[in-house]
Amino acid sequence: MIDHWQRKRQILELLTSGHFISGERIAQELGVSRSAINKHIDGLIALGVAIYSVKGKGYKLASAVQLADADKLKSAISSRSFYFDQIDSTNAFVLSHVNDLERGDICVAESQTSGRGRRGKTWASPYGSHLYFTQYWQTSSNMTQLMGLSLVVGCSLVKVLESFGVSELGLKWPNDIYRSGKKLAGILVELQGQADGGCHLAIGIGVNICMPEQSGLDISQPWSDLADIVKDLNKSDIIIALQQELTRDLLQFEQAGLAAFMSRWQRSDIFIGKTVNIHMGDKMETGRYLGIDEQGGIRLATELEEKSFIGGEITLRQSHS
Repeated sequence: MIDHWQRKRQILELLTSGHFISGERIAQELGVSRSAINKHIDGLIALGVAIYSVKGKGYKLASAVQLADADKLKSAISSRSFYFDQIDSTNAFVLSHVNDLERGDICVAESQTSGRGRRGKTWASPYGSHLYFTQYWQTSSNMTQLMGLSLVVGCSLVKVLESFGVSELGLKWPNDIYRSGKKLAGILVELQGQADGGCHLAIGIGVNICMPEQSGLDISQPWSDLADIVKDLNKSDIIIALQQELTRDLLQFEQAGLAAFMSRWQRSDIFIGKTVNIHMGDKMETGRYLGIDEQGGIRLATELEEKSFIGGEITLRQSHS
């Protein structure tokens, strides 16, 4: 028996033609009732899929939908891949199954009901529009040694995206990837374990692939997506390359620490040499951004001295000169 997710994927496949297709024809193609098609279309719209509905013409996708191929992931990745049409969040899945997972296992979803970013910010997760990915890792390193991990993940993601022809990428400390000044992807690394050693890691990555118009309007900052950059994009290929690159880089990080990634980060750091504000709670420091140190902290040259900061949200200070 075909479940409702399979039926929704079949409908999306028919809608990828780029032309309007009537509900009656979809019903005939799939051997179901017209009312069932209406129900599935409404369900897809509720999931964030942008669909035009025009009386007398039928339905058409307003923006592209890109689904991962679960079978391809399983055959190409030596570790296990857990694929869901919908989940609360891929990070939450990994953190709730740490005793059952092995290093390198991944969780991929087409939509998230509780997608989140750094500091609990909501991460918009419409169905089939973006990449929602978490890789599990276990390490004997302590939390202090893992301070720069999100920077390593950023370097991994930039390398993978560049291999698919994405240019003009930049890294924003500590967890964002930008393209031409607009946010393209974000990273959320979450840990379970003891402060003195032995940690389970959920390494979450979200990449904008084909942003629906309404979802884009709901985002308060400039954004970009891959659909406008890369032709014939294949989400499964990106996931496979990302899992493999992350695994290599995590092993190197365990052996050599952040020092092995300093030059990679430096090449893509969007703030190098710029005047920035570092906000830490209700305090703010202003100075010239010098890059990162080997613990993953920010190096800042103020009028009086050079300082390092581990936490905080960096924002550029506007120039009034």
